Amino acid sequence: MSDDLDAHMMQRALALAAEAAAAGEVPVGAVVVDEGGVIVGEGRNTREREQDPLGHAELVAIAAAARRLGRWRLSGCTLYVTLEPCFMCAGALVNARVDRLVFGAIDPKAGAVGSLADVCRDARLNHRLSVDSGVLADDCGAVLRSFFRARRAATKSVPQSVPGDLPAGRDDGDASA
Repeated sequence: MSDDLDAHMMQRALALAAEAAAAGEVPVGAVVVDEGGVIVGEGRNTREREQDPLGHAELVAIAAAARRLGRWRLSGCTLYVTLEPCFMCAGALVNARVDRLVFGAIDPKAGAVGSLADVCRDARLNHRLSVDSGVLADDCGAVLRSFFRARRAATKSVPQSVPGDLPAGRDDGDASA
């Protein structure tokens, strides 16, 4: 696929990441595109909303693509995602037989496509996919940094209870509350 198409699809993934951030989710977005360059699945993180540990953008997008195409094998498809996939998502890409992965920012703490391991290109597995990284990496990284900076600032502004503090409305003499 062309660099222009890669950048265009990553822009769509960034828009989905922004939707995730607005919903209080870690801002990761993903898009699955067929061999003709048509979007067949989209996803954004939904772990908090759904209280589902499987609510990663990649898995949501893969499931949507499989439903739309009517098949679990996503041969001929490319997945675009704003952050390097974790082990779970990299494994799903292999199992879904996706042909190509394009991601933006690296994830040195949990990435399984070059950072901590390279699941998608592991010769021991029955399927491997081509990987292109760093597409709009600065933009993808900036969205994540901004989200976590805001989250840390919000956490600092919330008064933290100190051990030994009493709940509001109570004092030492009010044992019945």
